[in-house]
Amino acid sequence: MARRKKIYEGKAKILYEGPEPGTLVQYFKDDAAAAYSTERKDVVEGKGVLNNRLSEFFMTGLNAIGVPTHFIRRINMREQLIRAVEIVPLEVVVRNYSAGPLASRLGIPEGTALPRPIVEFYFKDERLGDPLVTEEHIIAFGWASQQDLDDMVALALRVNDFMSGVMMGVGIRLADFSIEIGRIWEGDYQRLIVADEISPDSCRLWDLRVPGADDQPKELAGQTDAYTELARRLGVLPANVSVTGKPTLIN
Repeated sequence: MARRKKIYEGKAKILYEGPEPGTLVQYFKDDAAAAYSTERKDVVEGKGVLNNRLSEFFMTGLNAIGVPTHFIRRINMREQLIRAVEIVPLEVVVRNYSAGPLASRLGIPEGTALPRPIVEFYFKDERLGDPLVTEEHIIAFGWASQQDLDDMVALALRVNDFMSGVMMGVGIRLADFSIEIGRIWEGDYQRLIVADEISPDSCRLWDLRVPGADDQPKELAGQTDAYTELARRLGVLPANVSVTGKPTLIN
């Protein structure tokens, strides 16, 4: 497919004009992002290829169980065709275990199982550091309605059920993850769907196959070949296939 006009470029992806109205082409870059990023601009060689395949795997699985997503189909090794959406300016985070900012903010020891999955909202503004916001803020400033919030929580918890089960099946604990939600319009009717991507970039993954994993969480992200390892365990990348040898962190 010929590449078209660039619409947007972020840390890990580029969006191009799609071949049909209401579609976009999403290109996955090798730049590290989210849990993998540092103050330096790190590059994980081959990461874009793996994240494309992994996001396809998760989005296809969600579509199959009735959780709507923007994913249409994979085009090639780095690109997929998606539905154009109006992104809600909120990062939706689901936490199953105490880790990262939750552990430091509330003093709950790292690795503690939470009484139930906790859904948090962060306002998407890098200049402000994507601050944590309450439902009161969201409604007051018009970022989403109460019905939108109810629907977003329901979507996030369904994604959590699916992702937690898939990960546990391959020896990985899903400590927390984030998703983005988009609005699409069907006539006068609005729907909220899962957008952006679901990949190791947006998940905190703990490897249960390492010694002492029950006592001390070991992040899969701590391995330079974390992307490849996850892909192999999920069967996305056959054991005898290599992507540029293996993804390697380049400082």
